Amino acid sequence: MAVSPARSAAFDILLRVSQGAYAAELLHSHRLNALSPQDRALCTELVMGVERWRSRLDDALALHLKQPLAKLDAEVLLALRLGTYQLLFLDRVPARAAIHESVELAKRARKRSASGLVNATLRNLTRYPPPPPSSAPGGTPLSCQFAHPEWLVNRWIERYGVAPAAAICEYDQRIPATAIRLRGTDDAELAAEGLELSPGALMAGARRVMAGDVTQTRAFTEQRIGIQDEASQLVAALVGGGNRILDCCAAPGGKTAAIADRNPNAVVVAVDIHEHRTRTMQSLVKNPNVTFLTADARQLRLTQEFDRILVDAPCSGTGTLARNPEIKWRLQPADLAELQQRQLEILIAAAGQAAAGARLVYATCSLEPEEGEQVVAQALERCATLRLTEMRTELDRLREARELSWPDVASLVQGKFLRTIPGMHPCDGFFAAVLRLADS
Repeated sequence: MAVSPARSAAFDILLRVSQGAYAAELLHSHRLNALSPQDRALCTELVMGVERWRSRLDDALALHLKQPLAKLDAEVLLALRLGTYQLLFLDRVPARAAIHESVELAKRARKRSASGLVNATLRNLTRYPPPPPSSAPGGTPLSCQFAHPEWLVNRWIERYGVAPAAAICEYDQRIPATAIRLRGTDDAELAAEGLELSPGALMAGARRVMAGDVTQTRAFTEQRIGIQDEASQLVAALVGGGNRILDCCAAPGGKTAAIADRNPNAVVVAVDIHEHRTRTMQSLVKNPNVTFLTADARQLRLTQEFDRILVDAPCSGTGTLARNPEIKWRLQPADLAELQQRQLEILIAAAGQAAAGARLVYATCSLEPEEGEQVVAQALERCATLRLTEMRTELDRLREARELSWPDVASLVQGKFLRTIPGMHPCDGFFAAVLRLADS
């Protein structure tokens, strides 16, 4: 019997992810166009579920394997993970189907000799499932309970405390809400197309999709709504209004579009280092006042100066693990120092493009201080003309303007910075600082 289209697609995507691709990009690519809505939903569930719970799956498999998982061929391990996820987490999938199709996936990957191993291991798993994790004091550690690297969880406990770290981990394991930014439509039109919406939890201009497929609406096709996490919308709002605006690390373009919508008469320059990402951004951001440029933001040498600049720097992405769970298995502690150096170089280069009195927003979707507070501290030390603005003042301004709807503004502020924490706030984890270039 042939493998189901959903499982075949999930296997192929997960294999690509194991080679360095990103699950979210592949799940939204043309490769799934041939799938029915039901198969597409199952494929997404399998891909994201395996990546979210990978260490729990591997721990369960290790109980029934004689050899270390590291010695298995990648295709065999992947077939085992897919089967294990279905057996442990998907109540509606019959065990018989999960096991059979995992065996067939191994054969399809030309690992027929391992089909017996896959079959026997998964059957043993149904007979002797692992004990459920315990959240009681002294029970299962957070890293095991919620399938996160131990070193990362320990950092969060030290930085934020046990309860916030647990909230972050729990949030990461859930399907995050889909938030949209209204551009040229209203709730009634979207409701007529089958979307069930609720007000934004953080931003007044946002809507949260409770039911329905945003991508199938006419408004989405015509780019009159954009899918964008509410914390990302808040960062774009911090840029404010200007005449010449630079977005230094702009792809995929969500913040660029938000800034351009907010400043229709401004000149907006969107920069990204990768040409293919610049092309994609051009296809997604149709604002006539945006100019696109492929360049390394660390080496910007633009002739004009800007009165508003956004540096949404490349980062570890630890604030987005609910959407990008594969990141937690790739990231290593040593990566943070390398990322910090790149972020600092971009921020200093951006300051060199700022006009006197300009506003510069530095942001990352990271929970790590190396990519937030420490970068800003070093930039202030190196650039004598930079000044740090109190974030509470900026958020109060947005609240008074009825753009920020979150009632507890103080909870969004750590020191002089914005810090959203998944599980404590209804959004991705973002850091942001508002800087000003001193008047000449």
